[in-house]
Amino acid sequence: MGDQKSTTNPCHHLSPTNVRDLFDSLDAFVFDCDGVIWKGDTLIDGVPQTLEMLRSKGKKLVFVTNNSMKSRRQYAQKFQSLGIPVTEEEIFSSSFAAAMYLKVNKFPPEKKVYVIGGEGILEELKLAGFTGIGGPEDGKKNVQLKANTLFEHDKSVGAVVVGLDPHINYYKLQYGTLCIRENPGCIFIATNRDATGNMTDLQEWPGAGCMVAAVCGSTDKEPIVVGKPSTFLMDFLQKKYNIPTSKMCMVGDRLDTDILFGQNAGCTTLLVLSGVTSQSTLQDPSNHIQPDYYTNQISDILDLMT
Repeated sequence: MGDQKSTTNPCHHLSPTNVRDLFDSLDAFVFDCDGVIWKGDTLIDGVPQTLEMLRSKGKKLVFVTNNSMKSRRQYAQKFQSLGIPVTEEEIFSSSFAAAMYLKVNKFPPEKKVYVIGGEGILEELKLAGFTGIGGPEDGKKNVQLKANTLFEHDKSVGAVVVGLDPHINYYKLQYGTLCIRENPGCIFIATNRDATGNMTDLQEWPGAGCMVAAVCGSTDKEPIVVGKPSTFLMDFLQKKYNIPTSKMCMVGDRLDTDILFGQNAGCTTLLVLSGVTSQSTLQDPSNHIQPDYYTNQISDILDLMT
């Protein structure tokens, strides 16, 4: 892991005078997806041309997303459907991170994992050799708040993974809460704590952080966070590509996850204003996370270099 960068350095607006030096100093670009590559299912202008230019210049491209709704396979399909050639191996999602955390820490395969989240987590757990239960299926279940009614849960659940879940309900919250509170040694994992996200092209929506906060409240416990800004995924990325973090640029739209992730890992950081962060938020005196550079959107790299 590289040296952690300061979060208080003054940031520079990306311009014709500094873009070339930045470009020449890097071997790889690490991109967030929501708010950077797309909003919902709509590509942000100029993204395909910019990625194509970077590849043509020999830059390695990697995509690291906190959105756990999809698996790496499903994200690769989404990229392909939008006309961008990206392989599963170039994608590092928080759904993958949750499964890898359990694998690295030798989670017993006979234990089950309860999922408050989407199919992406369940698929990555299965690929890693684990049994996931819950997920979207439990979004259809209701609770009976009646006298002398006991809510049953599986005592063999050894971990609860909480991610973005548009179908979260009282059933899931009770199930996850009981597993964490009553099953000895049960691990509480959060894919990320993003407060909001660009789930559609027109507006932001509540993020996984809302679901995680609910379980924190009911269990009085804090989770192990495997997505950004945790550098857990960066360890995998470095092992795979063997590129020093000083030669990487983390490109994202969120200060407290994307930019902090890059700084924690020792990467150069570039904030784009195409997602959840505005220029006024970036320059607000109360903000103490400053990227190395900022620009409107990633296609500015292409425009400034031509």
